[in-house]
Amino acid sequence: MRKLSLLLSLACAAGAALAAPPQRVGVEYELRRNGSAVAEVSERLEHDGKDYRLSQTWKGKGVYGLRGEARRSSAGSIGPDGLRPAAFEDLRPGKDPRRASPAAGAQDRLSVLWHFAFKPPAARVTLRVADGRGVSTHVYEPAGRERIRTPAGEFHALRLERVDDDRRAQVWLAPERGNVPVRVLVTEKDGTVVEVIAIRIAQ
Repeated sequence: MRKLSLLLSLACAAGAALAAPPQRVGVEYELRRNGSAVAEVSERLEHDGKDYRLSQTWKGKGVYGLRGEARRSSAGSIGPDGLRPAAFEDLRPGKDPRRASPAAGAQDRLSVLWHFAFKPPAARVTLRVADGRGVSTHVYEPAGRERIRTPAGEFHALRLERVDDDRRAQVWLAPERGNVPVRVLVTEKDGTVVEVIAIRIAQ
């Protein structure tokens, strides 16, 4: 029984690894804080198998809309080890721009989840992530598959867990849609729950 379970786990990981995001895909997300919608997040990926470009736009809802629109972008190449960011930019109203050129092997704040879309981990993985102010360490590990329901549809998703700090973070990828991230759930140290969930996927 244990051998069968192991073989099924390996088969699931292999299936996820074979799926890759479409060359052009856009995902609309809703950002929720303790269950209340506070922002709409749009992400767009374009790639040709060799190079990629990611763009992200944040628009607040209600009183959060007064803060204006925030934008992020990431661009670089694609290798057998996943995304290799070369340039990252974070633009927020009223704040100085943040820019980074991640060192070899590092990700940035926008590329990190899409890196998993191209290279789903089969075991625990440690990543260095640049955000324009410094570099932090993120440790993720696969936590099996589960059926989840989102406004964008139901998915037999691959779940990843971040295990490096006091916050609990989980990520769900949808292999049938090219490993597109469809849900992220973060529980902060103070108990605040932040959820980013897909409401629309378009190619």
